[in-house]
Amino acid sequence: MTDHVPPKPPNSFRITLDQISSGKRLDALLLAAIKAQNENLTLREISRTAFKELFVTGKIQIKGQRATPSSSINKGITYVDILGFKQK
Repeated sequence: MTDHVPPKPPNSFRITLDQISSGKRLDALLLAAIKAQNENLTLREISRTAFKELFVTGKIQIKGQRATPSSSINKGITYVDILGFKQK
């Protein structure tokens, strides 16, 4: 079985979350993944307030749909796109 990788929106940064179990909140998992990555240092240094603003303004998307901080993440791979930050 092959994974379907959705197209990455232009001018966005993609984080891939690989979860062993489901049910965890997106905001906690995504912030930890952002802090752990080394590809976009500007995004890595984001404040909690600015991170929350990304959700409010709809700049965090899963499969092209606006994500909410309380969105639960399913088991397996989830592709999260953060609009306005370029992938290097």
